[in-house]
Amino acid sequence: MENKTAFGLIIGTRGFFNPKLAGEGRKQLISKLDNMGYKYVILPEDATPTGTIETLEDAQKCARLFREKREDIQGIIVALPNFGDELGVVNTLRMADLNVPVLVQASDDDIDKVDVAHRRDSFCGKLSVCNNLYQYGIPFTDTTYHTCAIESDIFGNDIEFFVKVCRVVNGLKNARIGAIGARPGAFQTMRFSEKLLQSSGITVITVDLSEIIFKAQKIDNNAPEVKQKLEEIRNYGNIPNYISDEKIMRQAKLSAVMENWIMANDIQAAGVQCWTSVQENYGCATCLPMSMLGDKLIPCACEVDVAGVTAMYALVLATGNPAALVDWNNNYGDDRDMCVVTHCSSYPKGFIASKVEISNLDVLGNNLGEDICFGAVKGKVAAGPMSYFRISTDDRNGKIKAYLGEGLFTDDPFGMSGGIAVCRVPRLQTLMKYLCKKGFEHHVGMVRSHCGKVVEEAVGTYMGWDLYCHE
Repeated sequence: MENKTAFGLIIGTRGFFNPKLAGEGRKQLISKLDNMGYKYVILPEDATPTGTIETLEDAQKCARLFREKREDIQGIIVALPNFGDELGVVNTLRMADLNVPVLVQASDDDIDKVDVAHRRDSFCGKLSVCNNLYQYGIPFTDTTYHTCAIESDIFGNDIEFFVKVCRVVNGLKNARIGAIGARPGAFQTMRFSEKLLQSSGITVITVDLSEIIFKAQKIDNNAPEVKQKLEEIRNYGNIPNYISDEKIMRQAKLSAVMENWIMANDIQAAGVQCWTSVQENYGCATCLPMSMLGDKLIPCACEVDVAGVTAMYALVLATGNPAALVDWNNNYGDDRDMCVVTHCSSYPKGFIASKVEISNLDVLGNNLGEDICFGAVKGKVAAGPMSYFRISTDDRNGKIKAYLGEGLFTDDPFGMSGGIAVCRVPRLQTLMKYLCKKGFEHHVGMVRSHCGKVVEEAVGTYMGWDLYCHE
């Protein structure tokens, strides 16, 4: 994903301590961010007496600058090269009111430099600053160690972690999620509350499936976007010879119209009505366009699972990798820490070990007829690390709840057709009991990476959702 992160910088100081330490910290932080390729917003050095933030006047100046640059700032880094003034920090954040993540760093003292001219006492000052943030209800992210040098590698890692947290938080709080069609009538599991999502800044944009179908039927076979989709489909995977050109054309037109609607409405992720209307009224499956969009980091969820695709989007933001929606589907023999997750499928092709096969749906093809079910993306998911995440709107309790964990995709065999992944999840039976007792859906978002700590920090600290972390 593109690196567009810019930080607002607050360098704290306190008059009892040597302001030169704060000035050096300012230069070190600017240099570090320059070397890491990140942008920043900071008051000019001559805007305050020490080039840092201490007094109310300093805070007012800094907050004013942050408000002017609101559109550019994705997160704020508070650095305490010495004890720092908690009022200078908290007043800046309160008056700026950016509602973005905050990282709080404090510098190490050197054992041989604790005379009056060199002592920092940042170890203590950080507690004072964080106490004030707590009082004011300002959530923040801590560094790995309570104190660390600005120039250290560990603080560099903290910044990279914070970048991902900012991306998840800001992405979710401004997300526009598409709902293409209505959920299947037989799946009340997919009910969700738009209002609860909206309370977290997540807007749901709806479109009737008939609008998509009618546009796909009307679009000319020679339209540039259709020709482009035909080429994209043929390059995306292996299509068996028994699939006719007419079926591929039908897929290309549906894919073009779906993507056009998503782009025109600034949609970041979408739930799609994938059965049975589209097969019976148009004549193909939606899995292929959903897979191709997912491969472009626009996740799509089956059965209009809007809450599920929101979780998928969080995984995409956390990792920069495609996410998939799957069913917790089968046990794996007698190994109670293993299971099979599957879907028809719409896995992005990057999940699959070899080149994907694009052919007919299996279960629905058997029931509805293969002639109207072309478009399934099939293959076995490659072994490797994975994270899983699910959110659900709990209307009975008026809140959004979620669960999160990490596991592995394995290379163990399983003789089922479609899109298949064999998984190992520590204490799987405990997780399944939790999902059953708490009323979670059978769908879950997965990504090929371990990103649990990033999502935990973003959701638990900043989104305010009821989060269970499975370990």
